Amino acid sequence: MNFQPWYQNMATEENQILSSRVRLARNLTHYPFYKKLSPDDATAIVYKTENIIGKINCQRPDNPLIAQDLRPMDQQILLEKHILSPKYLDIKLAKGVFVDMHQNSSIMVNEEDHVRIQSVYPGNNLPRAFSIANELDNLLEAYLDFAFDAKLGYLTACPTNVGTGLRASYMIHLPCLEKTNLLKKLFPYIIKSGMTLRGIYGEGTISMGSIYQLSNQITLGKNEAQIIKALGNVAKNIIKRENQTMDNILSKRRDYLQDKAYRAYGVLAYSRKINVQEAMNFLSDIRLGLSADTLDLPKLQVPLYQVMMEIQPGHLHSIAGMPMDEHETDIARANFLRKLFV
Repeated sequence: MNFQPWYQNMATEENQILSSRVRLARNLTHYPFYKKLSPDDATAIVYKTENIIGKINCQRPDNPLIAQDLRPMDQQILLEKHILSPKYLDIKLAKGVFVDMHQNSSIMVNEEDHVRIQSVYPGNNLPRAFSIANELDNLLEAYLDFAFDAKLGYLTACPTNVGTGLRASYMIHLPCLEKTNLLKKLFPYIIKSGMTLRGIYGEGTISMGSIYQLSNQITLGKNEAQIIKALGNVAKNIIKRENQTMDNILSKRRDYLQDKAYRAYGVLAYSRKINVQEAMNFLSDIRLGLSADTLDLPKLQVPLYQVMMEIQPGHLHSIAGMPMDEHETDIARANFLRKLFV
């Protein structure tokens, strides 16, 4: 078992794949899907799920699932940790979030589906992430009656999730493909393969720091092993193109990548005010410089993605102990980064 949050694990530094995530969508029988869910039914689902989680925690006392505060700042931090989805922040009905002690597995209640089981593992290891999510699914299903059809599989609010209800994804760093605009040329291949490429926080979000989420698009007609294998093959091909592009740049313009990495290091070491997009891009350039061996400076003592996460607004406001406006947040971000890079 991994006894630290995935984002603190140096496996996130090993290659382009920062993390592997598996999410299982489940719905309870006798309750409408979210769009027709009444406030009373939403509350009942939260209480029912919370009661069952209490029971399964007795079966796994070494790593219980703990209910999280859902104040606005707490929700923002959970989003930045990839525990919540952006959509979840706007949910007005009763909802709940339960996270294990190491922040690697979680359960969302009343997002698009009644129950969303999630597991995240550092680096390239979807089978391990699936194993953890599947274990939680089995524990819950021993007590909860999930909506299931013998022909279709698990029934979900979104038709693309019907079947296994599984969304597998890699969080992947693709700076060279992005810088050369070659990433757009891969979209037809990605879509034809049944996959999709989204922003850093998933559907409806943009990329920051050249980080994307690659995930399967449909689940119907395929089992879990087939989905995971197909996603792995697509990721392997994309990474191959990323490495080829990096090698091509290094052979022709090594000084370009070297200059980008050293400039990024200098800005982060001495800036007094920096917005999140700038900071993410500079951190991406440093990560690329280390990968391409064009930056001859010591690595940080923490993974670069952990830094990327900790400079997001929710984390900085939490450190300050109060909300801040954009100007104050940009100053706090620069102060945080200088301590790491000077």
